[in-house]
Amino acid sequence: MGQAQVNHSLDVSGHKCPIPVLRLRRIMQKMSSGQQVEVKATDPMTLIDIPNFCREAGHKLISVIEKEDYILYLVEHC
Repeated sequence: MGQAQVNHSLDVSGHKCPIPVLRLRRIMQKMSSGQQVEVKATDPMTLIDIPNFCREAGHKLISVIEKEDYILYLVEHC
């Protein structure tokens, strides 16, 4: 009944594929359904990799915000 909120933060800036997705997978394994993680990444390949991971693992990609120096993702554990 409570509104989902950001429960975890993951900064994978400077890391290239596959490290961002591997670290996201690891943190998602520790989370409960409905919890959210904010991911900060700099590798442009994460624009493909993170949405694919979410789709395959059954998690919800809530938002993708592209900034000048990084990309910010909000992912909900489902």
